[in-house]
Amino acid sequence: MKKKVKKLILSENLSALNLIYSEFKSKVKCIYIDPPYNNGEIYSHYDDSINNKWLADITERIKIMHKLLKEDGSLWISIDDNEVHYLRVALDGIFEKRNFVATIIWQHRTTRENRKTFSNNHEYVLVYAKNKKLFDKSANKLKVSDDILKRYKNPDKDKRGLWQSISINVQAGHAVKSQFYKIKSPSGKIFSPPRGRCWAYNEKKLQQLIKDKRVWFGLNGNSAPRYKKFLIESKLGTTPETLWFANEVGTNDEAKKEILNYGKHEVFDTPKPKKLLEKIFKISTNKGDLILDAYAGSGTSAIVANEMNLQFIVIDEGKHFLELTLKRFKKSKKLVKSNELEILKFNSNL
Repeated sequence: MKKKVKKLILSENLSALNLIYSEFKSKVKCIYIDPPYNNGEIYSHYDDSINNKWLADITERIKIMHKLLKEDGSLWISIDDNEVHYLRVALDGIFEKRNFVATIIWQHRTTRENRKTFSNNHEYVLVYAKNKKLFDKSANKLKVSDDILKRYKNPDKDKRGLWQSISINVQAGHAVKSQFYKIKSPSGKIFSPPRGRCWAYNEKKLQQLIKDKRVWFGLNGNSAPRYKKFLIESKLGTTPETLWFANEVGTNDEAKKEILNYGKHEVFDTPKPKKLLEKIFKISTNKGDLILDAYAGSGTSAIVANEMNLQFIVIDEGKHFLELTLKRFKKSKKLVKSNELEILKFNSNL
């Protein structure tokens, strides 16, 4: 059995990307990166005051990442207001504008910042696909809510299980003559399609559905006909929205608390919560896929990927990176054996 890829790479990321390029070209399903935002601040773990070099540096790295993606793969990149528009233009040049997927707005804080003119409570996640048409086909829908599941009932105790009724008439704009007829209910009541509407099926097909007990006329058999859509036949899932609230995917403060659970050490200033990464990977990957994070920071992407049965390559040059990530693995929901991890150090001074 081929060994699963679980790499922790301590290195400057451009060097690491070039070194893994030949082995992993066109093999990565999802890339998530959380690079410095070029906001002029100097944090405890990195300098975010790169200024004019920032866009050129990150573009150089993303060009390699683009080639590492599978044809149906995607890039997700966290960014804030300071550089989002410049980054979008640069990504259009690398991926082509037609492969832009979405701009996600993430509520990264719930408290108010009263020291500034505006309290900035959101950041962005830009999403690009290697090939948008292929990504659209492979992207996963999210788990349906309990409210949607509650719509499925079984008042007639059908052996096929839970179902919900949906309209059996449609707009008549492109209808044909065979879609206009009268339907007789079990109670003898006669139904014609509403004005401007027609039946979704011709009469022969509709009678077959009635015979198969797939048309619902109500408990008393005298209600307007509706189609029975069974839960076991439904490919349930909700389309992800572009507005992600803190109560669903967490905040920076929540992420800091996550890290503090793994011992006393210096905490990152802007870590991303596990729930944010979980949602990204749920949409963009399936079990066994390979993810890449070239700005791994505190190792959250590796922890989440391992818990979701994904393969991973994560890269960071900070000396805190390996120690903290390995510490987090020891207390993770899914333990990883030491011999499963491949730890690489590419730079001699590291």
